[in-house]
Amino acid sequence: MSKRANREGSVFPYKNGWAGYVWVTTPEGKKTRKWCYGKTREETHDKWLKLHEMARKGPVVTKSPKLADYLAYWLREVVEPNLAPKTAETYEMFVRLYIVPGLGGKRLDKLGVRDVQTWHNKLRTACQCCAQGKDARRSTKKCCDKGMCCGQTASERTVRDAWTVLRAGLSNAVREEVLTRNVAALMRVPKPRRRKVKPWSVDEARQFLESARTHGDPLYTAYVLILALGLRRGEMLGLRWEDVDLDQAELTVGWQIQRVRGRLLHRQTKTESSDAVLPLVDICVTALNERRRTQKATREAAKEWTDNGLVFTTRTGQPVEPRNFNRSFAAAIKRAEVRAVPVHATRKTCASLLVALDVHPRIAMQILRHSQIAVTMNVYSEVSLEDTREALKKLGGKLT
Repeated sequence: MSKRANREGSVFPYKNGWAGYVWVTTPEGKKTRKWCYGKTREETHDKWLKLHEMARKGPVVTKSPKLADYLAYWLREVVEPNLAPKTAETYEMFVRLYIVPGLGGKRLDKLGVRDVQTWHNKLRTACQCCAQGKDARRSTKKCCDKGMCCGQTASERTVRDAWTVLRAGLSNAVREEVLTRNVAALMRVPKPRRRKVKPWSVDEARQFLESARTHGDPLYTAYVLILALGLRRGEMLGLRWEDVDLDQAELTVGWQIQRVRGRLLHRQTKTESSDAVLPLVDICVTALNERRRTQKATREAAKEWTDNGLVFTTRTGQPVEPRNFNRSFAAAIKRAEVRAVPVHATRKTCASLLVALDVHPRIAMQILRHSQIAVTMNVYSEVSLEDTREALKKLGGKLT
């Protein structure tokens, strides 16, 4: 047998078995030995050949971290500097609550498809109240900590999102050449069906707005904007007076309010596609003029006032908490005696209101921020023109 070339490595007897090594280049550019072990020479030689193949293809990691350690690095060095704060917070939550408890102790290079599949299956059936110790942290025990498991399993959407975050983290490991393949991406995970929430009809929206105005709800104008312009909650709460031009009947969407890790942030919208200059229909102009008058009166009556330029504020000028807005919205729904819907479902009602206001499809396309006019026309074609016009004319008559 011919002599091995320099730095080719070797296979030899070692303790109760065999050992082998191959000279590799690490991702940091350092030349070092990568070892393999086996009970027989044949087993060790096969591993040795695989190491040679890995070394031939590119850099090889000689010391693999645990999954928990790598994901902590990924969140700190990759996710937080490059993604929106709310997205980074969501990723951290899935890593902390769902991924690390089940897979965190596995070495990154030893993580296999079967490990991920087993973790995924358990996640779908395990009681998260037990797994996360929710009842144990309560001052008054209600279920699991008393030995009465409540069976609070994660939703299919949550399970898929946890897998998506794991896949993203392992994809980064592949890009950094810490791994050669992404085992999470090799799995087939079913996509859960979206829960369909029936949006309000125009008549329900009219009844809701009439009730809010009649009861003097301080957030009445906010309700008008999310219904008539389809603004998202954060966009509406982050709206500044400098972004509102009542003379030109225009409104610029570019800022949002979010609560992230205990802090209330006023920051730019997530993507450029979210930014837009929206034309204001008459109902919005009327409501914003009224909001300006009431805010001025509130500011003059307040003992302390923080002037931050926001359209929607508390009695002291502070930004409105997103969760507090949800509570106020739910209370307004109850007063109006209309069907309960979540805040985000009101965006779907916007198209019906625009049709009822005789808004041209091109303007509606801009307001709804559709990329193609065909999408807008499909929405318009589903709405009964006569019914919606008649319903909103009743509302318009009460606002003028």
